[in-house]
Amino acid sequence: MVAQLDYHKIREIFGRFHAADPEPKGELDHVNAYTLLVAVALSAQATDVGVNRATHDLFKIVDTPQKMLDLGEEALIEHIKTIGLYRNKAKNVMRLSKILVEDYDGVVPNSRAALKSLPGVGRKTANVVLNMWWHMPAQAVDTHIFRIGNRTGICPGRDVNAVERAIEDNIPADYQLHAHHWLILHGRYTCKARKPLCATCIIRDLCEFEDKNL
Repeated sequence: MVAQLDYHKIREIFGRFHAADPEPKGELDHVNAYTLLVAVALSAQATDVGVNRATHDLFKIVDTPQKMLDLGEEALIEHIKTIGLYRNKAKNVMRLSKILVEDYDGVVPNSRAALKSLPGVGRKTANVVLNMWWHMPAQAVDTHIFRIGNRTGICPGRDVNAVERAIEDNIPADYQLHAHHWLILHGRYTCKARKPLCATCIIRDLCEFEDKNL
């Protein structure tokens, strides 16, 4: 159990993240809002690397909902069959593409409620799209952020919704836009689940994690 960090420590932590990487980027390849939405929807229970490999050729020929409908579900499956749950994901991508064409003139909405109404799109996916494409300070909490939030005390919570609220409450407003990317990347490459690289961590002296791997 870690104690919640105070405001000054949290500001110092994100100041260091900012100094190391002022403009952190998501690692899913995309060319527009629609391909970003599709990529994020495909990334559930899959790695970004695996999704990028699957969509590399797909996004060369499909970059709009109508083109996806023209491609068809079986052809989509051929592109994404290396991704887990690919059949269900293909059905959702086709369904959401149909809704975008029929109800939104082929344009991806910039409303969380509208995005969440699409098949296969939950709050996390919606928040990623809102953040990465429209630059809104929406916090997409994945397993990395959940782990780091509770390890460090920056944004503790019993579930992803609680951690999302803690990010909004605890992290200074000027760091909100990039907060979830800094945390995801830190969790992916430094604060790993089994063997965190504490010895090279830039926030080691500010982190409240008791079992540091030094």
